[in-house]
Amino acid sequence: MRDHPGRTGPTLAIAATLTLSTSALADPGSRLWATGGVTTIEGSAGGGLVPWAVLAGYASDQEWGGTVTLSRAKVDDFTLDVAGAAVNWHNRIEVSIARQTLDLDTLGATLGEDELSQDIFGIKARLFGDVLYSDYGQWSVGLQHKRQRDFDIPEAVGAEDDQGTDVYLSASKLFFAAVFDRNLLVNATLRGTRANQGGLLGFGGDRNDDYEAMLETSAGLLLNRSWIIGAEYRQKPDNLGFATEDDWWDAFVVWVPDRRLSVTAAWTNLGNIAGLEDQRGPYLSLQGSF
Repeated sequence: MRDHPGRTGPTLAIAATLTLSTSALADPGSRLWATGGVTTIEGSAGGGLVPWAVLAGYASDQEWGGTVTLSRAKVDDFTLDVAGAAVNWHNRIEVSIARQTLDLDTLGATLGEDELSQDIFGIKARLFGDVLYSDYGQWSVGLQHKRQRDFDIPEAVGAEDDQGTDVYLSASKLFFAAVFDRNLLVNATLRGTRANQGGLLGFGGDRNDDYEAMLETSAGLLLNRSWIIGAEYRQKPDNLGFATEDDWWDAFVVWVPDRRLSVTAAWTNLGNIAGLEDQRGPYLSLQGSF
């Protein structure tokens, strides 16, 4: 990872918190193993790409807890780094924050800038249900407010705004002994958004400046309490005329050696980004729960 002014301090602080949270601390909560999911690239609980209805960590309705996360996706022409944290109050409200930095590995010299970055402030509320025991699973509603840190490149390619807010509704359900006697978690999320490439290329554009409804789905098979395999799909808007924006997908494996720690590895396909096609590569995320 290259050093960037202003990024070292927050990253080291989150890394230190992550180390503390995975050491010999008190149990992070009373919910069942792995029921908080992992952390998305936008800071909320879910998979890597898609928010789920579950809330971060293991807090029950009489507890509070949360997570801290460091993630990296390395595709052909870009590198995305994410540092984030989330707090769960009484398994009812989740508040999250994330800093995304996209290194322009190929385009940097041409554009005269070597990165794009944004901050994401999220809140999610559990509406009703339980992911394990309710017939219709757990349902949650969330907001993600995103702010560009440097709008020069997004504005140059046609983006209308340097900040925007996504709103989403998620439903998650765990089916017991569903596949070869293994538990299966499925999730569907409906997102209203104007974000270009998740917000890293601004919001709205010359082709479209209205909110659109995007479908996002996830499925994860729990091989045992420590290993989960699955896949995600995220539909994307196509607001900018200079380049097509493709949908995202990934295939992932999660290792949960301890309630305080999870490691997610994935193969991601982000499609066309800023005119560079077939952006594929590995993703790795480390999450600590407290």
